[in-house]
Amino acid sequence: MWGNSPHPNHQSQIINHQSPIHIGSCAWTSEDWRGSFYPADLPASRWLAWYARVFNAVEIDSTFYASPPAHAIAHWLAETPAHFRFTCTAPRTITHQFRLRGCEAVLADFLAAMQPLHGRLGPILIQLPPSFAPPTDATALRDFVLALPRGWRFAIEFRHADWHQPRFVKLLEEHGVCWAWSDRTPVADQDQAPFGFLPETADFLYVRLMGDLQARNEAGGEHAFRYKEVLWSRAAAIESWAVRLHKQAEHVKNIYILCGNHYEGFAPVTCRQLGARLGLDFTLPPTAVPESAPSGPRQMKLL
Repeated sequence: MWGNSPHPNHQSQIINHQSPIHIGSCAWTSEDWRGSFYPADLPASRWLAWYARVFNAVEIDSTFYASPPAHAIAHWLAETPAHFRFTCTAPRTITHQFRLRGCEAVLADFLAAMQPLHGRLGPILIQLPPSFAPPTDATALRDFVLALPRGWRFAIEFRHADWHQPRFVKLLEEHGVCWAWSDRTPVADQDQAPFGFLPETADFLYVRLMGDLQARNEAGGEHAFRYKEVLWSRAAAIESWAVRLHKQAEHVKNIYILCGNHYEGFAPVTCRQLGARLGLDFTLPPTAVPESAPSGPRQMKLL
């Protein structure tokens, strides 16, 4: 069925191209997927085309570090079908260096760089650092939200619990900015879904299944695991998310769901399993490994 040609318009595996639910991974460039999702001999320059034959969205994580050049965006557009949607993270210069202060010019330059992608671009994620907190940063957040340009969709991911207050929910709600829902549940609580403080502040949802980011690296900074198969199954949590998101789909225009490798160890399987529960058939290619994870401590395979 899959053959050797990774062209995105050839035998697409997505049943409903008009679905308001967009599911994909946080980036498509994981080297660990070579031989487990991508054919071992497929050039990295064709990975996106192969990926887009399976899923209908992806989060561009490279924009966190730098704006993409025009030729990169042209390549992304050429390699993906019309129904495919991109999301992206705002540059860390805005969120971590300027901490939302005095960054109007940087944001304008970034949006200008992303303009060629605009017709296919979903939300832009403002990923705030854990140290960004209300006592020192509430005014900066308010001023930033008030100054956001029209014609773009934004989602903000808060990583400090003190933002969980009605006044900040109201701020985002009044300006149509999405409060991003992020599941960073530790591996020890892998069957739980965080349904504590998940406000709806826009006519779309932005959901990130990120998993246990603290467990991803060894003390020296090396990756602790090879992300090429399911390492710790979160089937119960995925089912809980599916039930909630199915209900949300009844009254929001779009839902963007992005899954990281650290959620179960292999984002393509997480995307496929959640998609199946939400009515999207994401058929993994023959190169994909079995979906089930072994039980017991052996499921965490060190490099």
